[in-house]
Amino acid sequence: GEIVINGNAGMHLGSKMAGGKITVHGDVGGWAGAEMRGGVIEIYGDAGDYLASSYRGSSEGMHKGKIIVHGNVGSDVAVFMHGGTIKIYGNAGQFLGFRMRNGTIYVEKNAETRVGACMTGGKIVVGGFLEEVMPTFTIDGVKPKVKIEETETISGPLYVFLGARAENGNGKLFVSKGNNPHLSQ
Repeated sequence: GEIVINGNAGMHLGSKMAGGKITVHGDVGGWAGAEMRGGVIEIYGDAGDYLASSYRGSSEGMHKGKIIVHGNVGSDVAVFMHGGTIKIYGNAGQFLGFRMRNGTIYVEKNAETRVGACMTGGKIVVGGFLEEVMPTFTIDGVKPKVKIEETETISGPLYVFLGARAENGNGKLFVSKGNNPHLSQ
């Protein structure tokens, strides 16, 4: 099925969604796509905190599907993410991909602190400015490009960080080299 919303939507939009498509021509509140299992959510505005995250006491964030946000997102996006794809064409708040296990997150613009904290797998790509890289990540090199989806590649150069090492993780954090000269050290 398909739902089209011409305006803003409140909290829990598409929570535990398993298929279909939701399109929002406005902003959405917190917990959109929480514990999502499939389908597509496209938001032509901003999204609140906890997008695609697990609910309190659960370790089951987004598993499958795709979320596209054409604006900014709040904090704690994709907590305990197990799979799927999230594309954010604005800025992202702190704790993006906290305890992430698998999947792909792309942020076209800037991201605040604690990106990928405690992540054990998956891929996060930041095309804009990133305040800091967590000390639990190690540099792995520089890549000319990175694949977001089968038909979409982001050009670099991009720093590649592996982590979170404190969790014995092997997630990958790709960060624009040109927009982050402070990371050259």
